[in-house]
Amino acid sequence: MYPLHLVNVTYQFKQFVKTITLLSCVFCCAIISAQSQFPDIKKNKNGKIERIPDSLGNTIPDFSYAGYKVSEKPIPTIEAKVFVPNQTEDATEIIQKAIDYIVQLKPDDHGFRGAVLLDKGVFNVEGTLYLKNSGVVLRGSGSNETQILGTGIKREAIIRVVGEDNIVNKDTLQLANNFVPLSAETLQLKTASTLQVGDNIIIRKPLTNTWLKALNTEYFGGESGWIGWKTRDWDIQSFRTVTKIEGNTITLNAPLTITSNDYSQIEVIKYNWSGRIENIGIENLSIQSTYDVSNPKDEQHRWYGITMENVKNAWVRQVNFKHLAGSAVALLKTAQQITVEDCISEQPISEIAAHRRQTFYTEGQQTLFQRCYSEFGYNDFAVGGYGTAGPNAFVQCESYLSNSNSGSMGSWATGVLFDVAYIDANAILFDNQEQAKRGAGWTAANSVIWESSASKIACYSPPTAQNWAFGVWGGIMTGNGHWKDVNNHIMPRSLFYAQLENRLGSLPFESYVYDTGSEPTSSPTIDQAQQLTLEAVAPKKTLKDWIKKVSEENIISSESKKVKSVHDIKVKYTSKSAVNTSKVSIKNGWLTHNGAVITGKKSNVMWWRGSLRNHDVNKASAHVTRFVPGKIGKGFTDDLTEVVNKFKSTNVAALDNNYGLWYERRMDDHERVRRIDADVWAPFYEQPFNRSGKGQAWDGLSKYDLNQPNKWYWNRLKQFASLAEAEGQILINQQYFQHNILEAGAHWSSSPWRSANNINETDFPEPVPYAGDKRIFMAEQFYDVTHEHRKKLHQQFIKQSLENFKENSNVIHFTSAEYTGPLHFMQFWLDEVKKYKQEAVSGGFIGLSATKDVQDAILNDSDRTDVVDVIDIRYWHYREDETTYAPEGGKNLAPRQHARKMKTGKETEEQIYRAVREYRKKYPEKAVLYSTNAAPRFGWAVLMAGGSLPALPKIENVGFNIALSNMKPAMESNYESAIWKLKNEGVNYLSYLRNAKEVSVDLSKYKGKFQAFWINQKDGSIASVLTLKGGIKHTINASSNNAKVLFIQKKN
Repeated sequence: MYPLHLVNVTYQFKQFVKTITLLSCVFCCAIISAQSQFPDIKKNKNGKIERIPDSLGNTIPDFSYAGYKVSEKPIPTIEAKVFVPNQTEDATEIIQKAIDYIVQLKPDDHGFRGAVLLDKGVFNVEGTLYLKNSGVVLRGSGSNETQILGTGIKREAIIRVVGEDNIVNKDTLQLANNFVPLSAETLQLKTASTLQVGDNIIIRKPLTNTWLKALNTEYFGGESGWIGWKTRDWDIQSFRTVTKIEGNTITLNAPLTITSNDYSQIEVIKYNWSGRIENIGIENLSIQSTYDVSNPKDEQHRWYGITMENVKNAWVRQVNFKHLAGSAVALLKTAQQITVEDCISEQPISEIAAHRRQTFYTEGQQTLFQRCYSEFGYNDFAVGGYGTAGPNAFVQCESYLSNSNSGSMGSWATGVLFDVAYIDANAILFDNQEQAKRGAGWTAANSVIWESSASKIACYSPPTAQNWAFGVWGGIMTGNGHWKDVNNHIMPRSLFYAQLENRLGSLPFESYVYDTGSEPTSSPTIDQAQQLTLEAVAPKKTLKDWIKKVSEENIISSESKKVKSVHDIKVKYTSKSAVNTSKVSIKNGWLTHNGAVITGKKSNVMWWRGSLRNHDVNKASAHVTRFVPGKIGKGFTDDLTEVVNKFKSTNVAALDNNYGLWYERRMDDHERVRRIDADVWAPFYEQPFNRSGKGQAWDGLSKYDLNQPNKWYWNRLKQFASLAEAEGQILINQQYFQHNILEAGAHWSSSPWRSANNINETDFPEPVPYAGDKRIFMAEQFYDVTHEHRKKLHQQFIKQSLENFKENSNVIHFTSAEYTGPLHFMQFWLDEVKKYKQEAVSGGFIGLSATKDVQDAILNDSDRTDVVDVIDIRYWHYREDETTYAPEGGKNLAPRQHARKMKTGKETEEQIYRAVREYRKKYPEKAVLYSTNAAPRFGWAVLMAGGSLPALPKIENVGFNIALSNMKPAMESNYESAIWKLKNEGVNYLSYLRNAKEVSVDLSKYKGKFQAFWINQKDGSIASVLTLKGGIKHTINASSNNAKVLFIQKKN
């Protein structure tokens, strides 16, 4: 490993040789001398600490720039402007009304509008309270007096502080030289002409191949190349403000925790961020969650107390937390200059696993957690994310019986400080996690552990950087970082406050660092021993006690006598969306919405794969049951409204959904082994069943209970279906996922149905009989409905799948994704569906998607064909040579296994037309879908044959889709025709010219005028418009601009 002072030896050598070649010997001596130096902290003659630079000017970071207003000002107490009395019913709306009222007020000179004051008592909050505007404080009447009780199963934070992520990057500026030392406060640019004092800038440090090689993070051993760091994965971005410009040298408002060198050179980017909010406070209350008291690891309740993103200069103080599954406070990547202080988190309820119980968590910059207490956490105090830039400080924080380590949990966090921290029963880690945590690798750089204690302390210095540990105590201490005064108490007790006092001259507020007293001598006098003996009678004061004492000394006003009641205010609201009354229906064999045929693309969910790195997040598709704790948006936990709006704007008509192949991303390696621990990787693809809280499944979490639905999973699907219904979008609900029971053994390893993974005695063989210790053939047993116990579980699951969407008209239920299963299970499934529909009112449609033999057998079965509303051609097709690719069902092979044993042949538009047309003719009352892998390329063939959900571009003519619902394939058209036609005689005509130079239309029997639109078949644009007279026959030459689609519409 290489100490920090050697990072730029090569660079400095090159520069020196170029300029002073005669002194090369002197330079070499300087290198030798520098190798014995490192950035350090010492006391000067006045008892103040000094940061001692190395020979290149690198110094240990100044962490005192963390916190609200960079800790230069105390947190203010803002005047309350509206009071919310206690109430018994759900208080989400009334508290939000009060918040929105404050938003309407004019900010004062300091940017604050006012505070919402909550009464004493319990406020039930089933939804989320949003603080989306600057200058708002949410205050209770005491951390033990006002309780916000999160109810329901929503996993979004109970309080969410969220500005708008609308940052706009502008000019990119280059450095005048490559080298910038650690803790630099100035940067020399090639030109600073476009900058002004007060400008906001990003100092960006990218991953480079050279740097990754030096760090040895490209590959972690085994087959871990897919996990290794890639240059596309993330970069480090430090957000700063320009405070001074002299020539081309700019001064920053806070020093950097990164360096620039030959491994990776930084650049400066000017930016605007109008949507970032400031001056937000949450204080003087408690946040708790309801939970299932019968399940000690219940997760069907509220996960997060407070999350913050797109926000600067905010605080959380004197807030207590209880019974949450995720974090008490999570500061996300776009949070900056935040203080969290005097907070207590107790009795978390969740699985004891990764991404849970990350009690006080940050991915932000310049964030300060001080005097915070956590018990039974997983990562009680943690810096996460990728390339998280500091400083971020945990000052006087304590955990009790931690289940896993604190420290840096992500990749390459810089400028992390653990200062007077005590981690009980676990570790503080600055180390190389290598493959763990989805390839976290080096977790921390340029970071310090000061006067702290843990059962284990790891302080490793990565290549190109350094970490330090001063005055630490630990059962196990390991690492090649810089260690000093180990197992000794050091002064000053707090590095953060010593640096803050050095920087400002005096502290702007009381530090409240708990004084442990002077260290007693190992040879006390008799009197001293007697005194210490008397003191030993009382238990040691805990940080929790200290937090309560500090809070009592800093009482936050809860006076409400002169504050206006929320019931006496008026708030300007935008009109609420009208209740959706539009429904999806089958009309003339077409799937329609509000009388218009539904057309557009399908979006498929990811079966597995994914990570939280930028590249994977950016390319992620919509997946409404994907869950990333604490994070909402593309690639994380989807915002369902955003998904529906995105589908609308990108012409997506349907979401084809199945539950994930497995829950967590460690399984993406396709290994069959039982996982060593519960350090699961996100994103999580939720399964339809709830965890029991009992036993241990293959992934390290508790076993599933197949009798208990995962309420969050089903609610997410229900919510999406309801939102999508209003826009005429379809949810295809694949009830099962056959991929779990065939092919690679890992598909079955962590399946909820596997006997080892549930408490329901499913009676599948254990140990699993993997064929060749690799493959799985569980389909026959899974589809065996003569097994009475499993049959009941199937019946219950099918009913749940139907019941969940009984009010939605836009859901198509299929048996299973990849269903190449037997006829008898399809019959069983349809019988259960029929039984349900006879007993209950149900919405949506029942689809038949199977191999051709199973499909035809059902359609020819008079007892079951009437249950089917939609026929889906997916697992068979006609080949180009007019033969049929039609593997048989129930042969215990997956679709791609069949395809390896049979020639699939080529799909063409003619043969696609042929297949759809045949089934439309035979079953005119049913909608027909065509969903093979080739389908997205042949939307026009599907449409012209009468197929539903064709993959068409959005057509510019607004009446096009409505007209389709009354049209039928022309009798004279067949799959070999040069022109395919749809007609509604005398009203609308649609022609698709395949191999023709002209098209004829007979309007001789109809009066009036008609408009003819040539439509570009690729993008749906109108190429040209003609006017046609009724009463005559017309022959229209093919479009000169290669448009193949002619739409004729009678003018009103």
